[in-house]
Amino acid sequence: MWFSFFKKISGDVAIDLGTANTLLYVTNKGIMINEPSIVSQSLITKKVIAVGKEAKAMLGRTNPNIRTIRPLKDGVIADFEMTDGMLRGFIKKIGISRFSRPKMVICVPSGITEVEKRAVRDSAERSNARQVFLIEEPVAAAIGMGIDISKPVGNMIIDIGGGTTEVAVIALNGVVAKESIRIAGDELDSKILNFFRKKYNLLIGERTAEDIKKSIGSAIKDEGTIITVKGRNLVYGIPKTVEVSSNEIAECLEETIKSIVNGVKKTLEKTPPELSSDIIDRGIVLTGGGALLKGLDKLIRKETGLPVNVAEDPLRTVIKGTGKVLENIKLYTDILV
Repeated sequence: MWFSFFKKISGDVAIDLGTANTLLYVTNKGIMINEPSIVSQSLITKKVIAVGKEAKAMLGRTNPNIRTIRPLKDGVIADFEMTDGMLRGFIKKIGISRFSRPKMVICVPSGITEVEKRAVRDSAERSNARQVFLIEEPVAAAIGMGIDISKPVGNMIIDIGGGTTEVAVIALNGVVAKESIRIAGDELDSKILNFFRKKYNLLIGERTAEDIKKSIGSAIKDEGTIITVKGRNLVYGIPKTVEVSSNEIAECLEETIKSIVNGVKKTLEKTPPELSSDIIDRGIVLTGGGALLKGLDKLIRKETGLPVNVAEDPLRTVIKGTGKVLENIKLYTDILV
């Protein structure tokens, strides 16, 4: 009885430790966690009181004795203690026994430093991992989309997450050319926050900025959808409502999107000619949450002259690929970092 109970709740774990969202995949069970990378801590007891969805519900609504933060910034760990607490909280949610010491495969940005890699490994080990392997995000995304990266064929992946944009050309189980830009979804949210502050003297929260980005955010101007936005008047300190068009939001996002497009162009410049011809035939694939920004694929197509497609399930391609690597670790030894 005890053996069957232990077996039921044990398993190795793949983790997409993202700036905005964390996803956990467990062997033979699939994706079990897909929640915001947010953690709440009591400043009195110093204990973690909520992680993921529960912590996000507290964002901007806590009393002075509770802090709610996102412990990852630009795709890497910014707060070690809170990251440890968040990981332990997620592992507890999926019901893995504290006596089990799972093997973990964690995806990381391709531009991560050795110090940052060590921080990720240490955090996983403190979460009771037996072995820790790291894989670069664009490589995991390619595997998650079902691309055979072992072939001598060039595949270009653009993975736009919360903290980083990963642009990579992959062939023969390796990254041939890449750009890791620490500008992505969070920067877009920040631009929207600043836009309302400067133009309308309106203070809005992070959640509101993200909702605006999802509802009318665009990389190109369109017919001009109008929405109503609520916030606090910075001059009088009272609640205020304004109407804003999608074209205004597109304008405020223009600079950030241009940085992403420039990263794509730089990667294409570093790509060998033989692989460039493959990209002409196969096109570029967009993945990650940022791939859902309206008109982004059209803008990149216009700027590069190449076919651009959005992955079928952009929010989960990285964790799907990391899960495949976890299930067949010996097959993918060469691509682990």
